[in-house]
Amino acid sequence: MKEIDDKDKKWLRAWFISGAVLVMLILIVGGITRLTGSGLSMTDWKPILGAIPPLNEAQWNDAFEQYKQFPEYQQINKGMDLSEFKFIFFWEYLHRMLGRMIGIVFLVPFIYFVAKKKLNAKWMKRSVWLLILGGSQGLMGWYMVQSGLVDVPYVNPYRLTAHLLLAFTIFGFCIWYAADLTKFRSELEPRKRELSKWLKIFFGILIVQVAWGALVAGLDAGHVYNTFPKMYQYWIPPEVMALEPWYQNFTENSSMVQFIHRALATLLGLMAIGYWIRLFTVQSSKSAKLWGGAIFALVLVQYVLGVFTLITHVQISLGVLHQFVALLLVGVVLISIYSLKQNRKQPAL
Repeated sequence: MKEIDDKDKKWLRAWFISGAVLVMLILIVGGITRLTGSGLSMTDWKPILGAIPPLNEAQWNDAFEQYKQFPEYQQINKGMDLSEFKFIFFWEYLHRMLGRMIGIVFLVPFIYFVAKKKLNAKWMKRSVWLLILGGSQGLMGWYMVQSGLVDVPYVNPYRLTAHLLLAFTIFGFCIWYAADLTKFRSELEPRKRELSKWLKIFFGILIVQVAWGALVAGLDAGHVYNTFPKMYQYWIPPEVMALEPWYQNFTENSSMVQFIHRALATLLGLMAIGYWIRLFTVQSSKSAKLWGGAIFALVLVQYVLGVFTLITHVQISLGVLHQFVALLLVGVVLISIYSLKQNRKQPAL
């Protein structure tokens, strides 16, 4: 297989890192869009023409009148004035424009790399895979929005979960690919197999936690039981199994979904503590200890953010920061797994 030279590796790495950064940015804006109730303000999807916003008062009035034809205005925002509509329109428009920017950032360099024959078979496949994921994310975003434009003015929680997980997937691949193009100093990790197993289990539970966090958002479950550590006077609310059939409670019962999110957060916290302690009881490398500490610190920050997000009834800045730190944690865990897999030193903080 053709080997890519170091200069081209740097450009490829910069490409993937820029993709990861843009996913971080769109996740922040997406969180604000969700928490400000802005996601259904644009009622059509025009990938090309939709890049042009209303440019005068007449166009704004037309957009507002179109919005009035849909359930969100009729059932929730009836009586909203034009200035309030402009506010929610801005966040959804910004979210979609960032999506277009990500598409350009992925597509244009890809065309250049292909034209200049910078990609071997391995990196061609990986690049095409990222393009497919990016295109799928755009389609999934509109599929999600569509669910809130008919009858009930709320997006489907399952579609919201899929949209968020796909964003995390794109981010994860960008981080992994960038790591695979990075030079590391050799440093053998004597407990590689054990530590790698711990991290992979932790990562699997973390992804499940991200999914249930999306369900919390989709069901507005963060607005019930806004106390900690108990859920009001209960450790386990009595209505957690109120739905029939029973299995629907795990994804559609707000009380159960919040309970699961709390339980998984506590489990991840205990695992992070256990992993960090284990690093100091075995002959692990200094860099493994450093990154184990970073994982523990991020889990701690995330736990505290989650608690304050809950008790403040999902204050917008806290909710967005909570989602952002989750993405950072995923990135740190992936880098740690990669470095152990390669028997190499983990990147310095």
